[in-house]
Amino acid sequence: MEPVYMDNNATTRVDPDVVDVMLPYFSEQFGNPSSIHSFGDKVGRAIKQARKQVQQLIGAERDSEIIFTSCGTESDSTAILSALKTLPERKEIITTVVEHPAILTLCEHLEKEGYKVHYLEVDKKGRLDLDAYQALLSDQVAVVSIMWANNETGVLFPVEQMAGMAHAAGVLFHTDAVQAVGKLPINLKDSKIDMLSLSGHKLHAPKGIGVLYLRRGVRYRPLLRGGHQERGRRAGTENSASIVALGKAAEQALAHMEYENTFVAAMRDRLEAGILEAVPHCFVNGDPDSRLPNTSNIAFEFIEGEAILMLLNKQGIAASSGSACTSGSLEPSHVMRAMDIPYTAAHGSIRFSLSRYNTMDEIERVIEAVPPIVAQLRKLSPYWGEDGPVDEPEKAFAPTYA
Repeated sequence: MEPVYMDNNATTRVDPDVVDVMLPYFSEQFGNPSSIHSFGDKVGRAIKQARKQVQQLIGAERDSEIIFTSCGTESDSTAILSALKTLPERKEIITTVVEHPAILTLCEHLEKEGYKVHYLEVDKKGRLDLDAYQALLSDQVAVVSIMWANNETGVLFPVEQMAGMAHAAGVLFHTDAVQAVGKLPINLKDSKIDMLSLSGHKLHAPKGIGVLYLRRGVRYRPLLRGGHQERGRRAGTENSASIVALGKAAEQALAHMEYENTFVAAMRDRLEAGILEAVPHCFVNGDPDSRLPNTSNIAFEFIEGEAILMLLNKQGIAASSGSACTSGSLEPSHVMRAMDIPYTAAHGSIRFSLSRYNTMDEIERVIEAVPPIVAQLRKLSPYWGEDGPVDEPEKAFAPTYA
């Protein structure tokens, strides 16, 4: 039986057309784009084309606003650290409690260096309070960094509105759009967003390539210093093959945007409807009215998410847990905790993230596979009795440790 991959928010399959365009840059098109001879010139032209393809995908006004990096994390760090260096008198940062570790870990480090970080909280559907955000904006804030779409729940934040509010207060605005780019129409030239991060491997390009969008006129300090590459904004010989690949992936994403927001969204909706109909005591996490078209996070109460994943994996189905970090922690994820999901549900949260390569037949296969797995695990759960959940589940399992 063919495997079913539904973990596309973790990484995506490289599109075959993307592979085809990048392969020559490992062999005959091997020149250094900084060289003036024909070998270098051909590669330089290909990079210029890729820059324009990314520009078109995100609706940037100029291709010079595109800086190629190694990944989303590098882009995030570059944006935030650049803002702090250009505004040394400002010692405050605004972000959210549900950001990706690429942002949160950096902010924790900056707190140790004396910066004050304001963490916006979310409600039970993962939404932000814009009044609380407005109250934090001041001339002491160097930069705001808010994700466009949450990687666990797919919930969308109103980053264009928030960028406008930051702009009115004279504050730089950055968005980690790693999960949004390629899935949602984006038009940066009509927004007040100053900086945006994206990562190639989330949109069917290879790993190891990312972009930092830097609006023209925004003061900037590079993270990496050395050669003149990327107009002196990101030193290091260009990863030519991957840059060309990202350009093609951006072109493909733009071509498939309508499909992503219609058929992929329809597959997600069918998956949720099928599972919720067949499995009692489960619910969708996040805001159903404002989320990515490909992402569904379902909480299965009274069981462990990791056990569900292992049994799904035995049937060739790949998903991911919204309940534990990759460190092996048994604590629910920071996103589930921030949304105040009950612990009996937060531990059993599973993320299904789709792509244009999924099919409705695969959706039906997952709908068929999930109910018996959940029923099997609930028989082993201390929170589940013969007739359903036990009364006062918090008292049902209270281990003592020596």
